[in-house]
Amino acid sequence: MVTRNKLVNRIILYTLVTLTVVTTVFPFLVMLSTSLKSNEDAISVIPHLIPSTITFEHFRDVLNPSVFPFWTYFKNSFEISFITALLSLIVGIMGAYSFARLEYKGRGVLQKGVLMIYMFSGVLLVVPLFKMVNLAGLYDTKLSLIITYLVLTMPVTLYMLGNYFRTIPESLEEAALIDGLSRVQVIYKIVLPLSMPAIVSVFVYVFMIAWNDYLFASVFITSEDNMTLPIGLSHLFHTKHYVWGRMMAASLLTALPVVLMFGFMERYFTGGLTDGGVKG
Repeated sequence: MVTRNKLVNRIILYTLVTLTVVTTVFPFLVMLSTSLKSNEDAISVIPHLIPSTITFEHFRDVLNPSVFPFWTYFKNSFEISFITALLSLIVGIMGAYSFARLEYKGRGVLQKGVLMIYMFSGVLLVVPLFKMVNLAGLYDTKLSLIITYLVLTMPVTLYMLGNYFRTIPESLEEAALIDGLSRVQVIYKIVLPLSMPAIVSVFVYVFMIAWNDYLFASVFITSEDNMTLPIGLSHLFHTKHYVWGRMMAASLLTALPVVLMFGFMERYFTGGLTDGGVKG
């Protein structure tokens, strides 16, 4: 009876996992299939997943600057996303460590207060942020997006890193302090190496937020030279270059950097790095 129940539970589990994988992967398969189809095949009355003839014409068109300025949008998105994620880590590490380890007046209020930004949706913040950006003379600049994304992602950066820093045994830091290390040296030589899973997670999270944002980029950016990929893809819908195959090819190329980032950084998404760090 026990064996039968285990078998049933295993079948249910595998079925749910299979359905989840299929549901997740299927849209990407459709995107890939459409991007490899000819224009006539893509708008066929009878849809089919496997292209009757495979063509790379849409990818060539997307990567052709005379047809679509993909590389300009890509460069802008990468610069904004990378700088935002890097600054978020630099500032967030110091702030999160102070929340996790240091004692000072008002720490609890400040720690809870930074999360108040998530009580408001992004739409409500567009107008006040737009006025601030305009008054600062940063309208239609990449810096306006970097500052905006940094403000929006800093609370979760502090929250995630602070919670992870608390899992590191304080005895490791105390031993380093006794050995003559300063507090800053303890952070960079002890805390950061042991916190790579959290640091990588925060970097990828912030990068993805900045990479995929449409709302603020559409409001703060107007010139094509500063546009990001989400804005560029939306413009592709409203130009003579809009065809389904080309749109799907551009979407796949836009998603590729994030997928590659997850692949390269997957080995850092592990826990328990401090296991065995303290004897006894």
